[in-house]
Amino acid sequence: MNESVSLLAAILFPVLSGAVLLLLKKLNDRRKVLIYAGIAMGIAGVLILNALLGKEKEILLFFLTEDIPIVLKLDNMGKWFLAIMSLIWILAGIFSFPYMKHEGKERRYFGFYLITLGAMAGLGCAGNLVTMYAFFEFLTLASFPLVIHNQSREAVMAGLKYLFYSLFGAYMALFGLFFLCRYTDTISFIPGGTLNMELAKGNESVLLLAACLMIVGFSVKAGMFPLHAWLPTAHPVAPAPASALLSGVIVKAGVLAVIRVIFYEFGADFIRGTWVQYVFMTLSLITVFMGSMLAFRENGLKKRLAYSTVSQLSYILFGIALLNPVALTGSLLHVAGHAVIKCALFLCAGAVIFQTGITTVDGLKGIGKKMPVTIWCFTIVSLGLIGIPPTGGFISKWYLAVGALESGIKGFQYAGPIVLLVSALLTAGYLLPVTIKGFFPGTDFDYGETKKCEAGAAMTIPIVILAALSVLIGMFPNTFIEFISAFTAGLM
Repeated sequence: MNESVSLLAAILFPVLSGAVLLLLKKLNDRRKVLIYAGIAMGIAGVLILNALLGKEKEILLFFLTEDIPIVLKLDNMGKWFLAIMSLIWILAGIFSFPYMKHEGKERRYFGFYLITLGAMAGLGCAGNLVTMYAFFEFLTLASFPLVIHNQSREAVMAGLKYLFYSLFGAYMALFGLFFLCRYTDTISFIPGGTLNMELAKGNESVLLLAACLMIVGFSVKAGMFPLHAWLPTAHPVAPAPASALLSGVIVKAGVLAVIRVIFYEFGADFIRGTWVQYVFMTLSLITVFMGSMLAFRENGLKKRLAYSTVSQLSYILFGIALLNPVALTGSLLHVAGHAVIKCALFLCAGAVIFQTGITTVDGLKGIGKKMPVTIWCFTIVSLGLIGIPPTGGFISKWYLAVGALESGIKGFQYAGPIVLLVSALLTAGYLLPVTIKGFFPGTDFDYGETKKCEAGAAMTIPIVILAALSVLIGMFPNTFIEFISAFTAGLM
C-alpha cells in the first residue's frame, strides 16, 4: 500500500466505519455491535500501524482556497503522537467491550469512539497549520458525544462546557492564524519555523500577540489556566474508558498543536526571551501547582484524576515553554508516560466502579483486598506519576528539571524544579491514600466481608499491560530518547 492510500485509509476507515455503525439501526443487538466494533477497531489499528511504518511523504488532497492547501504528511513528530494515541485507544477500546454493558447505548458509543480515532489520526497526519486546525475542531465535535454519553443533566452541562471552552480556544488560535499567514512563506510544518523575517520586520509586536493567542488558545484543550475549568467537569461524567481517552490522548491534541505553532511555524528563536515565553511559563507553572492542590482536596475518584490531568499536562507545557532541547525531550517523554499512566488510572477507577459502584476515595477502604490486581496496578502507575524510579515518570521529570536548570532563565530555572517537586509531593498525597486505604483499611475494617471481585480479563488485561509499560518506559528509555532527539535536534 503506497503512502497516499495508507494515510487516507488510516483516517477515513475509522470515520466511515463509525458512521456506518451509527446509521445502521439493524445493529441494535449488543452482540452484533461488539463484533462489528471489534472488527472495525482491529482493521483501523492495522491501517494506522501501516501508516506509521510508511515513509515520510507529503500528500496534497485539495485546495481549500487558491493558496490554502489541505495536506497530509506524517513526519516523526506526528508518528510519535499517533503511535501513543493508537496504543491508548486500542487498550481503552478493549476495556470498553465489557464496561459499556454497565453504561448502555453501545452502538452510539462505539460509533463515536471510531470517529474520534479517525479525527486523532488526521491530527497526527496533518501536513500544515490549516489542515491541523480542521482536524483539531473535528476532534472536539467527534469526542463531544462521548462526554454526554449517559445524557444526564450533569453530563449534558459538562459536555456543553467542554464544547464552549474548546471552541473558544480554537477561535483564539484561528485569530492568531489569520495574522501569522500574512508573514510566512508557507503554512506547511517546517522544523525551525516558516516566518519570513523580512516581512516580519517592524511587525514583531503583532506576531507576538498572534503567537500568544495561538499558544493559549490551543492550550485550552490541554487544560492550562485560566481556561482549565472544563476538564475536571467533563472527564468524570464520561464513561471510564472515554475518560481514559480524554485524559490520556485527546488533551494531547493541544500539546501537539502548541509544538507545531512554536517550533514549526514561528520558530523557537522568535519567541525565546519575549514576553510570550514568560507568560507561557508562568501560566504552565500556575497550572501545575493549582491542579495538584485541587486534586489533593478532591474526594471523588474520577474528579481527582481529572484535576491530576490538569497538573500533569502543564508539566509538558512548561517543558515546551523553556525552548531548549533537554526540556523538550522531557516533555515528549512525559507525553508517552502520562498517556499510559493516566489511561491506566482511569481504567482502574472504571473497574472499581463497575465491580463495586464506589466513586469516592473515602469509600475505598479494603478495596485492595477485594481487587488486588487492579489496586496493585493503580499503585505501580501512581508511582510513575509521582516520578519514582524505575518508572517512566521519573525519566521525563528528570529531563524537565535538568532542562529548567540549564535554561538559565532568571527565576524560572529554579522556580520550575521547585514547583515540579512540590507537585510531585502533592501527587503522592492524592494517589497513595487509595493504596493505603485499599491494602491497610485499619483495625475497624470487617475482614469477614472481604470477597474477591476482580474485574474480568477484558478489563484487567489492558490495565496490567499499561502498568507494565509504565515501568518499561522507565527501565529502557534510551530507545525513546534517541528517537525523540533525532527529530527535535533541528527544532531549536
